[in-house]
Amino acid sequence: MHAAELFSPDVKTKEGRVTTRRCLVGLFFMMILPGIARPQQPDSPAERRPYTIAVSVDNVVLPATVQNHKGILVSGLGKDDFQVYEDGLLQQITYFSHEDIPVTVGLVVDNSGSMRPKRAEVIAAALAFARSSNPADQMFVVNFNEHVSFGLPHNTPFTDKVTELEVALSHIKADGETALYDAVAAALEHLMKGNRDKKVLIAVSDGADNASKHTLAQIMAMAGRPDAIIYTIGLFEQDDPDKNPGVLRQLAKATGGEAFLPESLKDVAPICERIARDIRNQYTIAYAPANRKQDGTYRLIQVKAAAPGRGRLFVRTRAGYTAPLKTQPSPEASATYKDVQD
Repeated sequence: MHAAELFSPDVKTKEGRVTTRRCLVGLFFMMILPGIARPQQPDSPAERRPYTIAVSVDNVVLPATVQNHKGILVSGLGKDDFQVYEDGLLQQITYFSHEDIPVTVGLVVDNSGSMRPKRAEVIAAALAFARSSNPADQMFVVNFNEHVSFGLPHNTPFTDKVTELEVALSHIKADGETALYDAVAAALEHLMKGNRDKKVLIAVSDGADNASKHTLAQIMAMAGRPDAIIYTIGLFEQDDPDKNPGVLRQLAKATGGEAFLPESLKDVAPICERIARDIRNQYTIAYAPANRKQDGTYRLIQVKAAAPGRGRLFVRTRAGYTAPLKTQPSPEASATYKDVQD
């Protein structure tokens, strides 16, 4: 039966005139079948399901940034253009993608007293980052001096709204000392509550830590888990006795991020926009380690890339990761299990 016949009152079948009910049934299927054949696309990025990296928990996932000798981001590479090494041994790549994957982002902002004259530029830079990011990213703010606090309301763990980020960045008075390590620790823990596959921290500070309960060794151990990339921006005065750019470089290098030490405040906004481009143009590589031991040891990672006609390529990714430590049953638990078996 043709579509036009469904609406004709004179249509006949072997059983007689087509009933109104049968017409309506036919019309119903005409309306829904195109939707079944071609699922309707979401109207906006915010309505799309978050991109999911299809790898198992036994894989190490590496966001990797590739640049040429001029520092320009390189796109268009394939899986076979990469080699991944763990402790010097070539690994088999189990997953590869070059997608603009939404991320969970934490903005960790120094609000110590020395930051007071720099706050306007820092806030503007953070908002420039947000505007340059994937619309499906989820973000939060950690403000710190000698105390650490979250900028968003308690019932709003993350946001994708620039206006809410601006409020979160602006309502703290710049005063006191610097608890950078405590702030990074709090941000790393909160980052794991996000539901995006990629996790990023951007830490902005103008001085060395002088008020944290956490130590640098503890923070580096947390950063050793293959969970987050940390970018750092150091706003140091030349004669500042407390400056410690080495810490910012160490955090960034260990996690596959990058440390920036701008000479002028006007450079901070372009740096944040560059970080946003970096994140959106990363490759995602996963591999199942050939070393399956759960011994808690630190494993060194090296990723290389080469492709015909591309010249020398430089890959930035995390320096390594800490393998999980297999939990041994307690003597009491072992004895109980033996008793049950006996």
